[in-house]
Amino acid sequence: MSSAAIPAGSHLERFRNYLRLLARQQLDPRLAGKLDPSDAVQETLVKAYQNLANIEGRSDAEVAAWLRRILVNSLTDTARHFHAGQRSIDLEVSIETSSVRLELLLAGSDVTPAEALQRQEQLIELANALAELPDDQQVVVELKHLQGLTVSEIGTQVGRSRASVAGLLRRGLERLRELLEETTDRKTGP
Repeated sequence: MSSAAIPAGSHLERFRNYLRLLARQQLDPRLAGKLDPSDAVQETLVKAYQNLANIEGRSDAEVAAWLRRILVNSLTDTARHFHAGQRSIDLEVSIETSSVRLELLLAGSDVTPAEALQRQEQLIELANALAELPDDQQVVVELKHLQGLTVSEIGTQVGRSRASVAGLLRRGLERLRELLEETTDRKTGP
């Protein structure tokens, strides 16, 4: 992975948590000890930063799609490296599916370009808010609402009881709402 840093004020930096969320959802569990989602995101942002000319004047939705494509390529290359000779198209489909699930959380059917821009902003805010949750709450909220697992399935996966998972989900969603309300209040402040 590249160790180059992304300038803090970069327009691309605001997509970091969004990309990390997608990477966490798609990282092959067999690679968990070999690749951290943050490393994949950093590599994605470095590659994007090196090709900024390709996105000048683009909308946030177009930039997000471009970044997702780079992320898919980075994760696919890494998977290929660790599983030489095995090629899977599932990763590309899976990242797009996770992105669609995120968008469905902010549902709407026919959207105008202005609404698409607002939705992309909301996705970024959601990813940033999720990143602020305690790890255990973040994991169960993502498993439930982004991967569609049942409470029982989540319990099995994280080694907790149904009641414990339900409590984590409740607290996680409450905190998520608070964080999103704070973001809204900051935007509309005095």
